[in-house]
Amino acid sequence: MWLDIQIFGFRALWSPYFLIFVILLGTAYYLITGPLRREFGDNDKPTAKQQSMFYIALLLLYFVKGAPIDLLSHITLTAHMIQMAIYLLVFPMLMIKGIPAWIWEKLMATPFVGAVLKFLTKPLISLLLFNGLFSIYHIPAVFNFAKSAPMIHTGISIVLLIAAFIVWIPLLAPIKELDKLQPLLKIGYIFANSVLITPACVLIIFASEPLYATYSQGGAWLQALSLCVPQDVLQGLAPQLSGPETFISLSTVYDQQLGGIIMKIMQEITYGILLGSIIFSWFKGESNTIDPLPSSSKT
Repeated sequence: MWLDIQIFGFRALWSPYFLIFVILLGTAYYLITGPLRREFGDNDKPTAKQQSMFYIALLLLYFVKGAPIDLLSHITLTAHMIQMAIYLLVFPMLMIKGIPAWIWEKLMATPFVGAVLKFLTKPLISLLLFNGLFSIYHIPAVFNFAKSAPMIHTGISIVLLIAAFIVWIPLLAPIKELDKLQPLLKIGYIFANSVLITPACVLIIFASEPLYATYSQGGAWLQALSLCVPQDVLQGLAPQLSGPETFISLSTVYDQQLGGIIMKIMQEITYGILLGSIIFSWFKGESNTIDPLPSSSKT
């Protein structure tokens, strides 16, 4: 497949403009948390761990939205689901952990932003918001609409990403003001997330026919490709492109089912790691609160 997709050219494969955007984000983070941080108060530099998490998050962002996987996500639903799992599950968590507490505190001190964050990160609201939007997005009519034009696709992607940030904040709690859940409730929150995201995955995994026109109908598929392939290149290639079968041997239904399975597996792995981390921190905290046994005195 790698050799086959070379026909789309460098810009479609590597998204140089998006790479510049990611580099600018990294530069802004470096300046705000480094040389310019004193302009915002007496703030500490982020730790090496925080910096690593932030920059790894940016690499992942480029990997799924700028590198060839973005092009592949318009060719095969399997690639799309890998993209969405990283974009909505892994990337936001690394970003939240990579941003220093003092930036979060300044965001919360901003009247409008702080009030909105407080409201949306209420556990029930954040759960329903993210999982509701994720499920609605995978309704065939909505999914096909999202792939119909660049501005629509970008707008919906940003809304989903914001919802992903909101759903992870109650679990990762970058500052005490946002730490609303006790460990036992965080465990329940993870299980609720796992249950609420399942219907969308089940719909895709057990469908006996293609759900999405963008992967099964030539016109809609070419329209989706135009989101990342320059128009002049796509027009020149259109006569030789019949559909995803040009590049993959899987049938549309099998590709669809594999995509749903991959999303569910990646989601369970991510939630499992979070669950293990919360349980470990909980027991570690409990052990630190146990009073030591009094030492026996010699007579």
